[in-house]
Amino acid sequence: MPTDNEHFQNEFTPNHDSKPEANPSDESNAATAPEEPYSIYTPVEKWFIVALIGFGGLFSPLSSNIYFPVIPTLSEVFHKPIELINLTVTMYIVFQGLAPMFWGTLADSWGRRLMFICCLLLLSVSCIGLALVPTNAYWLLLFLRCFQSAGSASTIALGAGVIGDISSPAERGGFFGVYNIGPLVGPAIGPVLGGALADHLGWRSIFWFLCIASAACALTLIIFLPETLRSLVGNGSIPAPPISRPVLPLIGRSSNPNRLSNGASRAPRQRKPFKNPLRLLLNPDILILLVFNGLVCAVFYGVNASISTIFHETYPELSQTALGLCYLAIGGGMLIGSATSGQLLNWDYQRVKRSISAKSEKTEISFPQDQSFPIEKARMRLVPILLTCFVACCVAYGWCIERHVSIGGPLVFLVGVGFFTMAIMNAAQTLILDLVPSQGSSVTACNNLVRCALSATLVAVIQLILTALGVGWTYVLLAGICVVASPLIWVVIRIGPGCRAKRRRRAEISEVQAREESGGDEV
Repeated sequence: MPTDNEHFQNEFTPNHDSKPEANPSDESNAATAPEEPYSIYTPVEKWFIVALIGFGGLFSPLSSNIYFPVIPTLSEVFHKPIELINLTVTMYIVFQGLAPMFWGTLADSWGRRLMFICCLLLLSVSCIGLALVPTNAYWLLLFLRCFQSAGSASTIALGAGVIGDISSPAERGGFFGVYNIGPLVGPAIGPVLGGALADHLGWRSIFWFLCIASAACALTLIIFLPETLRSLVGNGSIPAPPISRPVLPLIGRSSNPNRLSNGASRAPRQRKPFKNPLRLLLNPDILILLVFNGLVCAVFYGVNASISTIFHETYPELSQTALGLCYLAIGGGMLIGSATSGQLLNWDYQRVKRSISAKSEKTEISFPQDQSFPIEKARMRLVPILLTCFVACCVAYGWCIERHVSIGGPLVFLVGVGFFTMAIMNAAQTLILDLVPSQGSSVTACNNLVRCALSATLVAVIQLILTALGVGWTYVLLAGICVVASPLIWVVIRIGPGCRAKRRRRAEISEVQAREESGGDEV
């Protein structure tokens, strides 16, 4: 029976323990053999992969936000009240939460590359339908919006799975920070771009734009993106199935897989069986993290969804274009927060690592190899400070609007809301992926499901709350939700190591059962 440390290491690296009995000569060879890297890709190649999936991840929020400026126009051309046009937004959010559960789980079994390309092609086809939908067929608009969401919403979850495949925990925070820039450009530029296209080329042009852009992204991934799913290609040294190979296999060519002395790593791998992603919610530490992250995201959406309405009422002199530009404040804060928080996560990870090494009088400690490493503490210990700043920015923004101060005031605090939202969510999402790296897309899909459910609920009632309480007290209430959720951070840090140990024991039992069922034929 392997030790906890050995088994946990196997969750992050290809399995080399397939022989039932150890051979002394093998042990001597292993002692002199170079250690197999977590991934064969060079740092430059990893960043190129992150850039590719970041481009793909852009389309989930872009498809949602670019639609907002044309809602009044659609109400006129389809001869439907605003409430029915808003239903197309509601259904988009519903499928935004459900679709990644399907695509993410398939990606954990069949591969990231194939599912990523399928999602983008589905988005492109749905946009053709939306661009051509007749104005007397409201039901078709509603159906195609669901279809569009099913294609676009899963790209973020698939990208998270790719990052889990190619990056070790020590560098994962930095990759996540930069990767999130792609998905976060959508909320920043979507309303501005949608308004500009609709004004100059008509409302159908936004769907033609999305069709062309998503098809171009799919073609780029077909040409360059390698398969990264570790159950199929290991650390990249195992040849992928023909359908999962890029047209131009430029990435990985600088690495020489033959240098790996352990031949077992190059053996073909069995495709992982389908796993129900909802079972991940049975893990208390993962569920608590998802709820905490979802509540912060819901508050953020409450702020974001009400910007145009609040600014239009408070500063009536603003034009539609100027209102769209106001979104750049919160979007810019998100971009800065995403880029800088990743480096902050990596820096704090190394601080915790050095601290534990000094206390244990070790020269080096590395998370996957040392199961005692408190990854929950390394990822989340700065979050209370970040959450305090986020709460302060929310309250200050609300009261700036309430007191009708100069527009520069609320815009500054919107930058802070965007910045601290991304810093908090980046820390939580990186830890979520650390806990179950072998199901990166599935756990990210669960994260998306919880976030969309909570966000859709708050967005549905935010206008009612604003009317009842006023802007200032509404944002005090939203900030209070975050304050109430803050103890969940300490709960995760407290119970996380024990939950990880239980998952390792269950995995060990499953592994033994699988070997017994196969008759002990592993070589």
